[in-house]
Amino acid sequence: MIDLRRLHVLRAVSHYGTVTAAARALHFTPSAASQQIRQLARDLGVDLLEPQGRGVRLTPAAESLLAHADAIQAQWEQAEIDLRADRGAPSGVLRVTGFPVAVSVLLAPLASRLAERHPRLSVRITEAGVPESFDLLFEGEADLAVVESTPHSPPMSDKRFDQQPLLDDPFDLVVPDAHPLAGRDRVDLAEAACEPWIAPVEQSPCRRHVLSACGAAGFTPDVVHHARDWDVTAHLVAHRLGVALIPRLAHLTPDLPITRIRCAGNPHRKLLTCTRGAGHARPAVAAALHELRELALTAVA
Repeated sequence: MIDLRRLHVLRAVSHYGTVTAAARALHFTPSAASQQIRQLARDLGVDLLEPQGRGVRLTPAAESLLAHADAIQAQWEQAEIDLRADRGAPSGVLRVTGFPVAVSVLLAPLASRLAERHPRLSVRITEAGVPESFDLLFEGEADLAVVESTPHSPPMSDKRFDQQPLLDDPFDLVVPDAHPLAGRDRVDLAEAACEPWIAPVEQSPCRRHVLSACGAAGFTPDVVHHARDWDVTAHLVAHRLGVALIPRLAHLTPDLPITRIRCAGNPHRKLLTCTRGAGHARPAVAAALHELRELALTAVA
């Protein structure tokens, strides 16, 4: 008989990439986490980890076992949904998470709508980056996340998560009001090729979008300033320190002397909803997903 607690430790190692990171997430010591996996390997009579450089990696046997483990987790989720199916309207606590813009524009109004329409449902919001949102879902600390699609996110085929498209968030070129392009309804980014640029910091998922959009227009931007927050970027533009691409969903300080201009080619980022496995079928999550789709219809108008 497989000890499901030990199996969960192995799942955590796969998700976080190292025994140390998995142990930290599970509030174990690394030695205790390693002991759990060694005992699971002895129970099954197979090797689950093998050396790789200074670390370890999962063996083919471990990968095969995890495919079954993810299916078991999804079945437990579905069993819980089935047991609660006759309890009527959404109720209890719904834990949602998302990156800052998603919280401001989507999750805050979502919580307000759900409070009005489902008074027995209590929404708890946690601001978190994209990787942290997936971690919270995996750990069972969140029920629903709004994330940005990135090359480093789990693939859509990962059965641990159900990821669904929510909306495309276009990038606008933002320039000072006095800029020659400010009077245009739409602009080709190549017309800003010789401008100084303000770009997201290296760690931001949006940096790739900005550089890719400029590359598609045929140039590499001369990035002279870096910012983590979109409003900080807008203030740098307002002081005529450069131009920038800023997502339309980002709310900026009112009355700044800046102009947003739509871009030819429609550069954009994709926002997704994400739940654990079958978690989207839970009444509370289903209600939240319905409201999010409604909010998405007008979010970038």
